[in-house]
Amino acid sequence: MSLLASLARASASLLTVPEGQTSAANARKASMGKAPEGSAEGLYEGVTLNGGELPKASARLAVKQYKSDVGQDAAFVRETLRHKLAEYGVNPGARLAIEKTDSGLHLTAHLPETTRSQIEQDLNNNKPFKDAFSRLSVNEPTLAFVDTALKLNKAYGVNNSLLDTIVSENQQFNGLQDLVHRYDSLRKTASSELLDAAGAQRSYAFSFNAQA
Repeated sequence: MSLLASLARASASLLTVPEGQTSAANARKASMGKAPEGSAEGLYEGVTLNGGELPKASARLAVKQYKSDVGQDAAFVRETLRHKLAEYGVNPGARLAIEKTDSGLHLTAHLPETTRSQIEQDLNNNKPFKDAFSRLSVNEPTLAFVDTALKLNKAYGVNNSLLDTIVSENQQFNGLQDLVHRYDSLRKTASSELLDAAGAQRSYAFSFNAQA
């Protein structure tokens, strides 16, 4: 019996962990589940990271796409005029200007009246040309206004309050035609002083020189 008792006491001593060692083990387990001080996980807990100030909606306008759309109509108008001058044997160095009026397109040029009048009539009878010019007469002034305002802002930090007025915070509503509609309404309601100060145009004329 004394031998068995000795073996039992020896086994019990092997299975018993000193109290100090138990505390240290528990501390190690607790520290394993905790993010180290200074780690990314520790920084995120209870902290909101804020980015810089978001750019204005005008800074996100698709100006390159606007220019591409307007450029297609401008190229079509120029090419039609070039062919028209050649058709009537007009000096390619002649300068032309076309305006949209209540009665149709009006051509201004230093040409014999008969020739000028005939070219004007041909252009008014050319529906694709009239449609392209109609788009151009509203799209180009809007694009010029937007492009100039953005360039001045980028170069000198000049803010244009009229530009902010026609730009929506929702980019889905900042297509070229959206801007054209708002810009056109603005030109009709704003004072001439305000429009002049903002660089806006009240009228539009397309100038053309075949040799340019």
